Amino acid sequence: MSHDFLPSQLPHREEEILKLGSILAPSLRRMKCSNAFIYGKTGTGKTAVSKYVLSRLSRKSEEVGGWIKTCYVNCRVAGTEYRVTASLCSFLGLNVPFTGLSTAEVLDRFISQIKKAKAYLIIVLDEIDVLVKGYGDRLLYELTRINENLEAGRVTILGVSNDLHFKEFLDPRVLSSLSEEEVVFKPYTAGQLKDILLQRAKLAFKPGALTDSALNLCAALAASEHGDARRALDLLRVAGELAERENAERVEDYHVREAQKRIEHDRILEALSSLPLHSKAILYVLYTAEKVGEKGLTTGVLYERYLSACGRLGVEGLTSRRVGGLLSELDMLGVVDAQVVSLGRHGRTKRIRMKVPLKIVEKVFLEDPYFCSLLPPPKHKSPS
Repeated sequence: MSHDFLPSQLPHREEEILKLGSILAPSLRRMKCSNAFIYGKTGTGKTAVSKYVLSRLSRKSEEVGGWIKTCYVNCRVAGTEYRVTASLCSFLGLNVPFTGLSTAEVLDRFISQIKKAKAYLIIVLDEIDVLVKGYGDRLLYELTRINENLEAGRVTILGVSNDLHFKEFLDPRVLSSLSEEEVVFKPYTAGQLKDILLQRAKLAFKPGALTDSALNLCAALAASEHGDARRALDLLRVAGELAERENAERVEDYHVREAQKRIEHDRILEALSSLPLHSKAILYVLYTAEKVGEKGLTTGVLYERYLSACGRLGVEGLTSRRVGGLLSELDMLGVVDAQVVSLGRHGRTKRIRMKVPLKIVEKVFLEDPYFCSLLPPPKHKSPS
């Protein structure tokens, strides 16, 4: 039931598997492959399909000579350009110090190792938008230019992103170097989610331990939230744990309802509590605006109020560009909604609003030593 489990079959992703496989198949004949971008919302099977195709490709490569090497790097986990490049080196058997070298030096070692191995290297950069938004597209540009200096071997890049507008952050030179194909993953429907859950339930639950109505409810709830398979799996897993704790014979609908409350509350509260100080300052500005009835703030107004909040907190504010990056991260987390709006001849801007309940945000601030003093004191009811 975990997100990391890779089943032997991926229901309702046959078309995407075939398309990605056809893009990468020329490498089995030592021919050029196109780079590709894989788009789709969270929980639509992007990572699972990428890993599935890579595993099948590696297996086939061993049968025909073994010159294909595959690398998978989660850019959110790796965090920095240096660590992403170091991870790529490790896939080629090259050990790089955890720190101490420049990113350029690590990249040079990586290129030298490719030349020695004469390998056809397929690199999957999962959540690549996180890396580009945080550090720019320099590393991506360097990776796309490697093939110009290779006499033997080839580097193919698969970028995986939750952001459909990711390419807007890329320099035109990077876009021209990529010459990529695109694979878009659509959200799962309720019926498709039911098939996925049924496949996993046969492995995870004893026969008769799960009612059909509970399974259908998990699929329906997840389908209503952008068709997220991870969400469906979490609901079923937590519902099963709750039923097990009360020694119930079967997982019923009320277990799923209780799992939904627990997951939603825990997920939001934990995510907000662990936000950095400046991200919380942005959230505080949106919280105070919504408390007085404002339905969203433009980026300019938000930044002015953010600087004012930093002054009250006694910390130095970040640049508007860095605040924009933090807003993108909050948008990715589902904490805020940032929509681009047109201001006519004044250009375009983003209108930001919160997507989480005010009560949860208020609870986070009350438990934070920095922000609890900024909140107005609670109103006490006068005795009747």
